[in-house]
Amino acid sequence: TYAAEKTTPAVVHIKTKMEQRSRQQFSSPFDDLFGGFGDPFGGGGGGGRRQAPQQQEASGSGVIISADGYIVTNNHVVAEASEISVILNDKREFKAKVISTDPSSDLAVIQIKADGLPFLTFGDSDALRVGEWVLAVGNPFNLESTVTAGIVSAKGRQNIIDREGDINPLESFIQTDAAVNPGNSGGALVNLKGELIGINTAIYSRTGQFAGYSFAVPVSIVKKVSGDLIKYGNVQRGFLGVSILEVNSKLVDEKDLKVKDGVYVGGFAENSAAKDAGIKINDVIMKIDGVDTKSTAKLMEIVGRKRPGESLNVSVNRDGQIKEFNVTLKNKDGNTSILKGDIGETYKSEFLGAKFGSLSSADKEKFKLNSGVKVVEVTADGRLEMYGLSKGSIITKINDKPVNSPKEATELLEARRGRIKLEGIDVDGSRFIYVL
Repeated sequence: TYAAEKTTPAVVHIKTKMEQRSRQQFSSPFDDLFGGFGDPFGGGGGGGRRQAPQQQEASGSGVIISADGYIVTNNHVVAEASEISVILNDKREFKAKVISTDPSSDLAVIQIKADGLPFLTFGDSDALRVGEWVLAVGNPFNLESTVTAGIVSAKGRQNIIDREGDINPLESFIQTDAAVNPGNSGGALVNLKGELIGINTAIYSRTGQFAGYSFAVPVSIVKKVSGDLIKYGNVQRGFLGVSILEVNSKLVDEKDLKVKDGVYVGGFAENSAAKDAGIKINDVIMKIDGVDTKSTAKLMEIVGRKRPGESLNVSVNRDGQIKEFNVTLKNKDGNTSILKGDIGETYKSEFLGAKFGSLSSADKEKFKLNSGVKVVEVTADGRLEMYGLSKGSIITKINDKPVNSPKEATELLEARRGRIKLEGIDVDGSRFIYVL
């Protein structure tokens, strides 16, 4: 059909290599769609230096969103990859680099050096209706350019993926019954016009294979996140600064609310944008920019499209009366500034066989760090790889001295005299100390 013919040239097959290491397995029936191959992940060895890491290969999908090679996929497809290959529908193969990733939405942008590529245009996931036909395109089980059909089963699904401690997940999934399987992660969900309406991300299954339920990140989120990752290097999220609950019958009785649905305001963050605008505890948010907010997922999706400094019209029910407020969103630091998220200028240590970049604000927040550098590239057979450390590791101290910049870290290493002591955080979150 037209939609399939339009979509398949713009969906790519992503193959990755990553170092074998133990990782947490999914404990719920919700599973990602990233197809791993080869032996199971192995555990680390005993004291001293680690055994040289083995490489694991895996497979996923991606969607070309621009003629100059920008590709959107899932974060979990590329997050720990040491090497990324992209195979186009016409069988050409390219090495890809990661532009940036966003674990909160499980999205990432990568790029290949190519021009004149076919790409998908963004559709309107807001206009998508339950029961509407959709197509899923991806590479399940390494079966390239597989197209399946189904209908939209539901919208606004949340709590689908284990975010490994992320306290601000952005979830408002489109649920469909289009068959997707391992290897479909990052592939396209399109309408019958061949417009991108979602990125296939997860399935509900107790076996790891398709069981009738698949979930896609809506394009309303994909468009915002991918645009920010390309322009800023991270996602510029605007926050209302509120603690919220979805209104149900129990909450109505408990709080004596005058409405039967909406999103209840239970508290405020420090420097809350909503509080500054005049919203109060016990208000129920009914609409944002004229769109009904009958679920927390819908509210988060709408707010998630905005950047700090942008404004929203928020309608609340307060004791049976409708009141409207103009809320100027803030960033997580409580102001309206754009937050720098890229790694900045990088420096390479020939001694370690690694390239360093600056820590992002997300890294600093996640690990409670004030200093450190991030490993953004590892040389094959270099000292860092020999000790089992890989791209994404963080070095916090060199010879017991906190390192504050990639330049400082590189200078300390290149001017070394005698042995070098490294302290930091591995990609799995574990702390390490090595003496080289």
